[in-house]
Amino acid sequence: MATESVTVDNPYGIGALWAQGDFVAKGVMVLLVIMSAYSWFIIFTKWWEQRRLLSQANEAEKNFWAADNIKTGLNKLSGKGNIFKVMAAEAIDAAEHHDTRLTQQVPLHEWIDNVLARATARINSALSTQLPFLATTGSTAPFIGLFGTVWGIYHALVAIGVAGQASIDKVAGPVGEALIMTAIGLAVAVPAVLGYNFLLGRNKQIMERVKLFSNDLEQVIVSGSRIEGAGAKVISGAVKK
Repeated sequence: MATESVTVDNPYGIGALWAQGDFVAKGVMVLLVIMSAYSWFIIFTKWWEQRRLLSQANEAEKNFWAADNIKTGLNKLSGKGNIFKVMAAEAIDAAEHHDTRLTQQVPLHEWIDNVLARATARINSALSTQLPFLATTGSTAPFIGLFGTVWGIYHALVAIGVAGQASIDKVAGPVGEALIMTAIGLAVAVPAVLGYNFLLGRNKQIMERVKLFSNDLEQVIVSGSRIEGAGAKVISGAVKK
């Protein structure tokens, strides 16, 4: 005779926690879910942005420096919002307007260095946006979950006091609620911390490429040559009208 399997709903799962929890427990769960969703959104969008910028860096290394002059190299940089194209255009424009009355007293290398330094600072600031939220999530989510844990233990103690005895049916629900809150807090914090460290490392790689491009561009505009290892590659940096 076949034995019928009986499915028993878990009275202490997440569904039961949401159905039986008070406004504090539900508020903690909603907050953690929002933090988790936004953290994953930041991780994926920043990763995609970094992938695009690294592709632009490879294009600049391959096409820009292969040109006969920097204006020709500028036209070889493609893509909407190409940070290397923007930097090169700003440096060229600054060099062409260096002989104006207000700027002619500033040496050309200082003038170009200031322009490229501001462009580099803008890029670094843009790369760093939204990363503080990941750091904040990674540091606070465990404590938010711990708050839910403390709240669940409080309910367990209240149930014990009302019942007058510590029977398992009185404390299992609140204790299970507490453990679930702890698990959710850790599940939110760990990806945020890993994502923050991963994105921060890739940001450093991008900024290294940006600073190298900035230094080489300044050398070309000022001296007409670019240092490449032990030798020097000559590329026309004449941008004066």
